[in-house]
Parts: sequence; structure tokens; C-alpha cells
Amino acid sequence: MASRLALNRIVVLFAALPVIAYPGDYPALVDAELPSLLAVYKDLHANPELSLHEARTSALLAAELRKAGYTVTDHIGRYANGSPAFGVAAILKNGAGPTVLVRTEMDALPVTEKTGLPYASHVETKDDSGATVGVMHACGHDLHMTAFLGAARTLAQIKDRWHGTLMLIGQPAEERVGGARAMLADGLYERFGKPDYCLAQHDNPEVAAGMVAVVGGPVLSSSDSVDVTIRGLGGHGSRPEATKDPIVAAAQFVLALQTIVSRQTAPQDPAVVTVGSIHGGTKHNIIPDEVKLQLTTRAFSEDVRRHTLAAIERTARGVALMAGIPEDRAPIVSFNPDEGVPVTYNDPTLAARLKEPLSAALGSANVLDGKAIMASEDFGLFGLEGHQIPIVMLWLGAADPAKLQESRRTGTPLPSLHSSLFYPVPEPAIRAGAIALTASVLELMAK
Repeated sequence: MASRLALNRIVVLFAALPVIAYPGDYPALVDAELPSLLAVYKDLHANPELSLHEARTSALLAAELRKAGYTVTDHIGRYANGSPAFGVAAILKNGAGPTVLVRTEMDALPVTEKTGLPYASHVETKDDSGATVGVMHACGHDLHMTAFLGAARTLAQIKDRWHGTLMLIGQPAEERVGGARAMLADGLYERFGKPDYCLAQHDNPEVAAGMVAVVGGPVLSSSDSVDVTIRGLGGHGSRPEATKDPIVAAAQFVLALQTIVSRQTAPQDPAVVTVGSIHGGTKHNIIPDEVKLQLTTRAFSEDVRRHTLAAIERTARGVALMAGIPEDRAPIVSFNPDEGVPVTYNDPTLAARLKEPLSAALGSANVLDGKAIMASEDFGLFGLEGHQIPIVMLWLGAADPAKLQESRRTGTPLPSLHSSLFYPVPEPAIRAGAIALTASVLELMAK
């Protein structure tokens, strides 16, 4: 009898303890949310909004985060021209502990969708120049937002497993690399706290849906927009000797630019200098006074970035000097700081730390070693100058696995980001993205 009473007492004691589920069972919570998340995804995909105009998108994101239990502040951000932004910050405080920022972007591109999907965008609008353009989530920001919401809902349901402050950020104007800067300029960290870590993910059409890839070190390049005006002395096309032809000088400048990478930069330091537009002249027989060029530069280090920009200015002046263009007509080279972003640098220690929990959550076969690419964006600004805050951006697989395998076999590339034909495979990608963000947050905030 005594032993039976003791046994009953033990059973009662165990029954009184809280039921702690296995830490890896949260993917089931994501699976339960998938039907709702897919509906959100299709809504976002069908109703895209351009950078600086994300009113509906930010309202939808804010409403979903409020429903999940977060304290939400919207209309965060102020651009350099003083206009307000549509940034969103959602906060969930859960006792003492680290602060982790998770960011998603909200804006779409001026691209007319040609995918033929049943939920394809048919939106047309006026861009800032007044031209009528199609609008499409051709960069997958709709996918990012949906996976972000999946993680937000899941983390709100398992507050017993983490502690600290979760800061979820809906960022506007990523495609114009202005949104992160606008939110920081509006006192994001002063108002909501400076995070200990920053996380994000971006879809990748070279990774199969259902997988993620992790890179330590540079993951995206810096980017700068450069405007160059080659000035000369115009005149009649029949008398070139009486002019200083800026078209010839501009042609020599374009060719000379190629030596910045090939002959002035160390071969082990990747860099890109691209001339995106060149405009000069009005008529067959008129030598114009000037030619305007627009350039973009990319690099994986700040030293190479500075070297490249200095070399462009030096090359422009050298070409003008060689052409005998007078000093008062020297080239004008300008850099727009509002369109420039630094290298997106994944903290190597943090990237390595996240691999194990990602593998546990998704399966080791679904967590790959990623690679850096020469695209650019402004997520790195959240880490502050000098990499004060460790950040990691994960590559989120977006491609149909069978089509990706066939593409690799034949060498025929799949539609890339920013293509009118690009679309991810939503269900496995959303699931993997939500689980990956949840796993990463739990690793950094686990009790």
C-alpha cells in the first residue's frame, strides 16, 4: 500500500509539471499555418506596389503581425528628401534576453508579369516619372514576407522556448536601396532598441525550393551609381578639327574603364564597372557639347569600392586631358550617396553557428554552403558601420527542383530575379523560409 501511495504521489508530481514539447516539433506549427500563408502569398503577389508606395502592403503586414500578438508601429522612416516611408516595426517582448531583428522587404519592381500564373499580377501604375508601368514581385519579396509571417506566428506560439525581444521589420524601398537608411534615420534603434543580431533571407533561383544556403563573409556586393558628363566643344561635323569631340572622348572613356578591373585591381579582388547608359548628340552632322553616361560599380570590400570610384574619376580626367579638352570643360563625375550601399557581410561566426540548428530543423541535406553574388541591397546597413552588429542573410531556395536539375544538365538558365518570367515554387519555399527563420531565432534567443 505504501509503495502504491508513493507511486501515485510521483504520478501527481509529474502531471503537475509543464508539458515541454520536443524543441524540434515547431515545423508542425508551420505546416498548420501553410494554407493561410499561401493565401497571403497569393494576395501579395497579385497586388504588388512599387518602392516608396507600399501603403497596402505595409498595412497588410502590420495587420497580420498585430493578429499574431505583436506591438506594431507603422509609417516608420524618412527619406533624404524629407518624405515619409511605410516602414513597419513589430515588437514582442518576452523577458530579459537578447534582441534579435528579423527583416523582410515589401516593395516590388516596375516589371510586367508574363508568368501566366492564376494569381499573376495585372497591376499597372504610374512611376515617379509619370510613365505607365506594370508592377510585379519579380524579386520574391512576396515570398520573403510570407515566410517572415510564418516565423512570426510560430515564434509567438512558442514563447516558452525563447526569451528577450523579437524585433520584426517590414522594410520599404529595398529595390531603391533607400528603405533601411530611411528607417534608421527615423530613429529605429533609438525608439525600439539596438539589436544584438540581425537576420534576413533572400530567395535564390539557383537553390531548390525547400532548401536554404548559408554564406559566411561577403554575401552581396557593394553598389554605387555614378553619373559622368564628358564635356567638349561642339561644332559642325564637317570640321572636327575646330571642336573637342565629347563622343570620341566618351568612347575612349568607356574602353579605358575596362582597365580598372583588368589592370588596376588585384585579380583576387572581384569588382565590376558597368556602363548602363550613354547619351549624346541630336543630329548626324552636329558634334555635341557633352555626352552623359550612367555607371554602376560593385565590389566585395570597402577598399576595392573606394579604389574603383577614385579610378573612374581619374580615368575621366585623363581622357579629357588626352583629348585637349580645356580645364574649364573638365568632366563632371558625381556619386549619389542615397543610391550607394556597402557590402552585405555575413558575420562568419554567426553564419557557422546557425548551420547546426538549420540542419536539425530542415535536414542536413537541405542546408547548403552558399556563395556570394554581385547583386546588392541595403540589409547590411542594419548592421551599422564597421559591422557593429552581427548579421546573416540566408539564401532561400526558390526553384522547382526538377527544373533546376534539368537546367544544370542542359546549361539553359532558369528565369532570374527581376525577370518577367520569374516565380518561385511557393509552398516548399515558404515552409523552408519560415522554419529557417524560426530555427535561427531560437538558436539566438533560446532559454
